[in-house]
Amino acid sequence: MDESASHARSDSELAAANRSFYDVLWGGARLIEPARFNTWPLASQLAAHSRRSLEVAPGLRPRLPLEGTLFLDISKAAISRFRLRGATAMVGLINALPFADASFDLLCTFDIVEHVDDDETALAELSRVAAPGAVLLLSVPLHEAAWTAFDDFVGHRRRYEPRALQDKLRRHGFVIERSAVFGMQPKSSRLVDLGMWFLTHRRERAMWWYNRVFMPLGLRMQKNLDWKPGLTDQPDIDTTLLVCRKQA
Repeated sequence: MDESASHARSDSELAAANRSFYDVLWGGARLIEPARFNTWPLASQLAAHSRRSLEVAPGLRPRLPLEGTLFLDISKAAISRFRLRGATAMVGLINALPFADASFDLLCTFDIVEHVDDDETALAELSRVAAPGAVLLLSVPLHEAAWTAFDDFVGHRRRYEPRALQDKLRRHGFVIERSAVFGMQPKSSRLVDLGMWFLTHRRERAMWWYNRVFMPLGLRMQKNLDWKPGLTDQPDIDTTLLVCRKQA
């Protein structure tokens, strides 16, 4: 994509947007059990067959089991919640993972590489700490043409074109085995705009509604993931969840 587009921002502006949004989000949110997400059947099965698991930037929405997984996030508020639950968690950045090469058999990172300025380094770091044959669970937004004000608001740097994403992952040693339509963002642009306004102007009230109404409702309305071989390239897909394999 052309990062000189109208939604492009400087590194410091992007970091500030991300920090502002997620500090507010996690500061007033609750940790949700991984088993409540539609990713649990896959995530729990993969974790059961992995000796070393890492989830990067889970926020308070972890997908891998709390027991036996190492969690790493930029948010101190989020990390403190994990530790209170007895999970192993530490503060850190995806672009500088504090782990040795080939340390993990299972890696998971949802909704993060689109936020960082240097996604090449982020993917290179994931590849570095992934053992040969390791599985990477990765979710990203698709299609630059689908950019909205919501992307700006939550601190996205980019959306990915499917073919370019596939090539980028391959350069870092990952092959896409299957994919599924993913995400809990409302389809109604008016509802999204209303939520953004309340988060900006009425944060406490917005977080009350988010924690007690919208998030529980979204969890109940989740559909089972419909997996397809490879990467599905359809213009109406907003976000995709990928199962990737690290090549030897």
